[in-house]
Amino acid sequence: MKSISSAPAKIILFGEHFVVHGVKALLCTIDKRVIVSSNQIDEKVIKIKSTLGNLSTNISSKSIDEQKNPLKPFLYIARKILEKNNTNSGIEIEINSEIPIGVGLGSSSACCVAAAASISGIFDKLSREQILKLAIEAEREIFQKTSGADCAVCTYGGLIEFNAKEGFSNLESKMDFSLVIANSKETHSTNHIVHKVQDFKDKHQELFSSFCDKENMIIEKALGALEENNLVVFGQLMSKNQDLLDQLGVTTAKLRNLVNVARGTSYGAKITGAGGGGCIIGLVDDSNLDNTLANLKNQDSECFVSKIDYNGLT
Repeated sequence: MKSISSAPAKIILFGEHFVVHGVKALLCTIDKRVIVSSNQIDEKVIKIKSTLGNLSTNISSKSIDEQKNPLKPFLYIARKILEKNNTNSGIEIEINSEIPIGVGLGSSSACCVAAAASISGIFDKLSREQILKLAIEAEREIFQKTSGADCAVCTYGGLIEFNAKEGFSNLESKMDFSLVIANSKETHSTNHIVHKVQDFKDKHQELFSSFCDKENMIIEKALGALEENNLVVFGQLMSKNQDLLDQLGVTTAKLRNLVNVARGTSYGAKITGAGGGGCIIGLVDDSNLDNTLANLKNQDSECFVSKIDYNGLT
């Protein structure tokens, strides 16, 4: 029996880094996806084929090499599902993704969500809530400080408001917009950037607390702009969010240049994700999409345009 599941990429519109420290975040999913196919096999092994590499390992024994393997979350999911179902069989997993890896678009979260659904689907159909829980557990195998926001939006799709303590809620909005996404092609380590922000907080506690207060205010205003379908204000608030991220020190010179270029024609622009590399987003509609896209392409960046994906996990 083959079990196939798919999950979308995500964008953090507001709240990256601050969400780990109790601030809300606004996220959405976009129309790029990962597809995970799983098969039950007789051999007592877990086989994984993906763009991150291939792996074949014993079901029960954990090698030292696994500890640093980027495929570790999928081994976690497979072992947990096999143990739960008390089976002597193995699993073969294939991961195909159109989401760029390691650039802040939630490739790891989308893969964890799709893998949790696909692997569990061999034996029984889990609820979205159960899949989300399993996906977050798996992602923490590589990102211990993950808030769960990325996995939540990849599971449910659309626009969500996320709070680490209170959970998340889907947001209804009729605001019609697109996002121009530009990849700086700078590599970065999410864990390194997260620790860098933690160091900033430890050294500048009062200043960081004031940033959190400002971010909360920005997000409350952004929620109001969504309700009012006010694209101009929403974009201005994205740019204000970026100003706080600049002060945190997570914006490289190349990212800052891309943000400034995007601001010239879009409604607002900012980095998305951890920073230190990865992508920026520009908020656009039909009136300024082409100019924003052309200007960013002139900056030696990989660019594409996305709309919100409302389907989530399928």
